[in-house]
Amino acid sequence: MSFDLEALAQQMNMKALRTVQASGYSEAGASRNRRSMKGFTAKSSSPNEDINWNSMLLRQRGRMLFMSSPVARSAIETNRTKVVGTGLTPKPELDLDLLHLTPDAAKAWQRKTVREWTMWASKKENCDAIGMNNFAGMQQLVVSNSLVNGDLIGVRQMRDPTPLNPYSLRIQLVEADRISTPNTMRLIPGGSWTDGRNPKNGNRIYDGVEVDKHGMVVAYWICNTYPNQTLRERDKIEWKRVRAYSTRTGLPNIFHIMESERPDQYRGVSFLAPVIESLLNISRYTQSELMAALIQSFFTAWIETETNPAQIPMNEASYGDDDDPENPPDRNISENSNDYEMGPGTINVLKQGEKITFGNPNIPTPGFDTFVKVICKEIGAALNIPYDTLLKEFNASYSASRAALMEAWEGFRIRRESLVYQFCQPVYEVWLAEAVALGRISAPGFFLDPAVRAAWCKAQWLGPVQGQLDPTKEVKADILAISKGFKTHEQVTREYGGGDWHDNMERLKEENQVLRDANPSAGGDADQLINEPDDPTDNGGANNA
Repeated sequence: MSFDLEALAQQMNMKALRTVQASGYSEAGASRNRRSMKGFTAKSSSPNEDINWNSMLLRQRGRMLFMSSPVARSAIETNRTKVVGTGLTPKPELDLDLLHLTPDAAKAWQRKTVREWTMWASKKENCDAIGMNNFAGMQQLVVSNSLVNGDLIGVRQMRDPTPLNPYSLRIQLVEADRISTPNTMRLIPGGSWTDGRNPKNGNRIYDGVEVDKHGMVVAYWICNTYPNQTLRERDKIEWKRVRAYSTRTGLPNIFHIMESERPDQYRGVSFLAPVIESLLNISRYTQSELMAALIQSFFTAWIETETNPAQIPMNEASYGDDDDPENPPDRNISENSNDYEMGPGTINVLKQGEKITFGNPNIPTPGFDTFVKVICKEIGAALNIPYDTLLKEFNASYSASRAALMEAWEGFRIRRESLVYQFCQPVYEVWLAEAVALGRISAPGFFLDPAVRAAWCKAQWLGPVQGQLDPTKEVKADILAISKGFKTHEQVTREYGGGDWHDNMERLKEENQVLRDANPSAGGDADQLINEPDDPTDNGGANNA
């Protein structure tokens, strides 16, 4: 008896394939058979379709929540306060070896540059194209507006110098709504899609951002009006194409501020996008509770009777339109025996079969505070803002509150770095190029070698520092860290106030000399205070965890 070994092997393989069990994510997040996952229909497309096609609606909803939701407002304002505060200021840090400068020469150059920058940046008419904000105010607007809308651009403009401003550089901030694809260039004429193509060069346009065949951003399309604007000064809607970089100087014409979520992403997403539904629902819930509590504040009573319901009087008790509520009359207003009125010292006799019932609704709902806090914790986690910081409620232990502040500060620091390299530093470099070209600042080799130019432009941006819950403990910890080499005096000085340690030392020399001249026995108090042991009863104002 002979066997077809090849056919038998094929039958065994097919049987094995029919009996193989799903493994890995097929029985987890990618399961199509589990009852709990069958209704979970998830579909994701390109960043352009997932983001740009929905950006307009997200901006409108995020903006409305910013204007109406206290929690949403807190999330945006907290970022603006911690990231920018009163404004980020540059501190030039030159490469002395590359530029062949002595420390004294570098310090003199830095001081002169800061003075020139302050003259330009401190006045709103010098730096803002519309003359409404100085550079610090523009930073605040950039942070808050880009978070609400997803992104924002600054356009470099050159205006005529004035007697009080030798610089022609101006920055115009343009809101995200005005960055859009022209109607005549959309892939679907007359449609609402954001995709388009430039007919002159074939470049694709993604919601107002034009990219070349390599995907590099080459230009932005800016509309002269807002898409939903009712009153327009111009009858004709027009778009202007602005190159991303100048072809002559290579300097940026556009400063685009946004946070990227995915590769190949050209437009930003509203910071509030992941929590829009939660913010909307929590606002509705708190408003309904507030309205219920308001209704409860009115003293409500009704008369129950055994007679025909159609005969029940439905008259409102009041003092009347002509009477003063602060001085009510001593008599009943109505002479009708079916009207019952409440007032100071009033005695009403009910009829046979009638009884009075007072309303006592259970408002606010039990657990309202706990429920709202749980939702706010989820919102804070999604926005990388701890609940304590989001609601400004620091009633936990010292350790818990410090941990919350440190966690929040990590997110603020990331956002500050993004603001610096997308807006502050590019503007500073454009300004410095003009200052050198005008001869107001000397920088040999600035326009000859890109490496030398970068060395002249290098700067650190200083701003608000992380708050302290217990300054004495933290100062002692920093002193210990300096003594062991974990930190430097310069680093700690920047962390506390963003100052310069060397400048502080020079100033302290002068102040100490004045103190010694005024009181030769002064001194030593600070060291004595630092060396004192901690008060064992001091727990930072709360239960120390």
